[in-house]
Amino acid sequence: MFEKSFITDCEGPLTLNDNAFEMSAHFIENGGELFKILSLYDDYLVDVVKRDNYKAGNTLKLILPFFVCENIKNSDLIDFSQNNIYAVRDSEFLLKYLKEAMNTYIVSTSYGQYIEALSNYMEFPFENTFYTKVDVDALSLNDEEIEKVLEFKDKILDNPDDYEMFDDIFFNQIAKMGIYEEIRKINVVGGEGKRMAIHEIIERDGIDTGKVLYIGDSITDVEPLEFARDHDGISISFNGNEYPLKVAQIAIVSPSAVTTCVIADIYSNTDKNNVLKFINDYNSSNDLTKLFEDYDVDLKIRNRFFDVFENEEYPLIKIIDENNFEDILKLSKDMRNNIRGQDIGGLG
Repeated sequence: MFEKSFITDCEGPLTLNDNAFEMSAHFIENGGELFKILSLYDDYLVDVVKRDNYKAGNTLKLILPFFVCENIKNSDLIDFSQNNIYAVRDSEFLLKYLKEAMNTYIVSTSYGQYIEALSNYMEFPFENTFYTKVDVDALSLNDEEIEKVLEFKDKILDNPDDYEMFDDIFFNQIAKMGIYEEIRKINVVGGEGKRMAIHEIIERDGIDTGKVLYIGDSITDVEPLEFARDHDGISISFNGNEYPLKVAQIAIVSPSAVTTCVIADIYSNTDKNNVLKFINDYNSSNDLTKLFEDYDVDLKIRNRFFDVFENEEYPLIKIIDENNFEDILKLSKDMRNNIRGQDIGGLG
């Protein structure tokens, strides 16, 4: 065991996927558009309504009745996930380095079928992952309920901003169906669920609360980023939208996870103050090669970083404040949309 723990979201910092969106688009007619609408509704319930006992990322529960209508099974989720993994550049390099530097975990809102496929793909220990457990084989609708859910789908697509109607559909109409009780039991690992995962990791590793680095990119990462920030750990938004940028202390905007690796290396060998000092020096230095040498950045990481950015603009690594927030947000969202595509980049 190491004295520090590196905890990362999956989709965004490690992969370009939004697995649930991609499966919706693949298996359901107009499913991609349906998922985007429900994702915005999910953000609304979390950020505006602040609905009691509602977690960010519950889109993964809202979409399930529509999966059942298409007779999607666990085997479909597994097969699709195994064949549709798109990694952020150098994320495998990052995870390989971290195995020898810090206790390392993936804490993701994604379905377990995808996280297991990702773990196999990147040779990462599945036991060091947290995810949303869903058994779609256990979910069912009778013929009359299927007809109703398909009608709900058409209404949602035709009235994408009618959240009062959505409330009735999901918390009144579907709540009367037998499937609701099974869906209600599903623990989505988003928002507060991710914060709880951090507590479990700290207890498992026997580390201080301030010895955590958390990196995320979306609304489901707000609570864990707040935890890391408030307990004097490292909190990083990686190509994040406005939600993580509002609460993280550090922003990384980069097409490659090797940038994360630089920060992780400095943190693993020193402390948070040295990381913040490095970031300030990074933004004022005219000789990054010498800077990396001065901070004793691992030679393999150093070489990889300069290989990646030999013909590209160096990545943004900044401490977020009210003066640079808007500039960072624009650059971060542009990078997010550029490498992940606007459909996925636009999701909360």
